[in-house]
Amino acid sequence: MEIAPGAHHFSGFLSLDRQVALVGDCRALVDGAVPAYVPVVRGGGKMHVRMLCLGRHWNGKTYQYEPTRTDFDGLPAPPLPAEFRALAREIAASAGMVLDADLCILNYYDAEGRMGVHQDKDESERSLAAGVPVVSVSLGDTARFLFGGARRRDPVQALRLESGDAFVFGGPARLRYHGVSRIVPDTAPPALGLAGRFNLTFRQYDL
Repeated sequence: MEIAPGAHHFSGFLSLDRQVALVGDCRALVDGAVPAYVPVVRGGGKMHVRMLCLGRHWNGKTYQYEPTRTDFDGLPAPPLPAEFRALAREIAASAGMVLDADLCILNYYDAEGRMGVHQDKDESERSLAAGVPVVSVSLGDTARFLFGGARRRDPVQALRLESGDAFVFGGPARLRYHGVSRIVPDTAPPALGLAGRFNLTFRQYDL
């Protein structure tokens, strides 16, 4: 479903088997040698998710990407798995777009998790100017996703992103505001054995 020019919601894009495999991958990553953590952003506020960046690290204090987690523990960002990159490419192609992802932000939301409305604008100027898409994958509990306009004060549309859904926004929609207002507990497919939600957002930092 095209939500707006350049924005596409693919309901049930991933089969249950693919979701189970991805959840296993996400669990191994967030509890791995370079674990997920709760970022503190500039101003001192804590985010309401556990975050792990793959390929490049997003620094919540500088709002820039970097090779290592200088805002937390100095560890290098884990590499972006080839199978994740292939998944991002597959989903983008379904929206008629091209994405050669070089980073992924993997967030875990518990029942109290949320994400304020924001723009994804910390990639390179060339990537942003080209409208290279962001690809989002939802696993686990349903999220109430907010999708607005190019200005913070523009009207916001609320969507339900369920487990296995994919969302793509690029081209004219690339800099639209978006966020997650709440998680709906106990809505994940039982086969996942997951309380809460994993969200993967793939981006291309540079061309």
